[in-house]
Amino acid sequence: MYYFKDAQNVFRLLDGDRIATLVASFFGDLVRTSGLSDEIKIGVVQTAYANGAATEYVEKSLRLPVTCTPTGVKYLHHAAQKLDIGVYFEANGHGTAIFSHNTLDVIKNHEPKSPSEKENLEILRACIDLINQAVGDALSDFLLVEVVLAHKRWGPQEWLSTYTDLPNRLLKVIVKDRNIFKTTDAERKLTSPDGLQSQIDKEVQKFRQGRSFARASGTEDAVRVYAEAATKAEAEDLARKVAELVKTAGGA
Repeated sequence: MYYFKDAQNVFRLLDGDRIATLVASFFGDLVRTSGLSDEIKIGVVQTAYANGAATEYVEKSLRLPVTCTPTGVKYLHHAAQKLDIGVYFEANGHGTAIFSHNTLDVIKNHEPKSPSEKENLEILRACIDLINQAVGDALSDFLLVEVVLAHKRWGPQEWLSTYTDLPNRLLKVIVKDRNIFKTTDAERKLTSPDGLQSQIDKEVQKFRQGRSFARASGTEDAVRVYAEAATKAEAEDLARKVAELVKTAGGA
């Protein structure tokens, strides 16, 4: 992940969501300027923990599809493999970009129709050599980000200004048995305990740009509650209210 202090001396964090949007934007531009937009489609893979503002930016500004999977690199990687170019980064910065075999052949064999197409095609081919498609290698990811920023002539402030994260809060609720909390829809909706999801939905509707979900921890008898809303106070309030619902349902 990247971080810096802005002109007001405020600490700013550029996390995996930011890396994913930056890389997807760059590849989208390269595919288009290489004359390959009719043959190659790009998609971004996220988990439910991705900030809603990042999702909206990808869908509305970059005009790229977003796929949501359960938490875990194995799910993100598998979903990305189904795309021509699949970009995924967890919030912690762990991720990569994957090119399908057909896409690699298309890029390798494409004949540019102008000097501009030729230049951008060469950049795209060089990026493929730079990326570690097997795993989210930190060094190759770092070098890729540096390449994109240099190509765009951006510093961290320009990168940060692409969208504004929605305030969010993550809470841990200790419960007697995490196994009673079952989810669907890439862990964004609860199917058990019965009725809990409808209670969460009612709370979410009370908040501007509200979104919240609860999922069982994979390592301890606890449930993770994520919430986001238009303001920090609203996000914290929503998280607390959903946590209380989870606590009651879990018999804590």
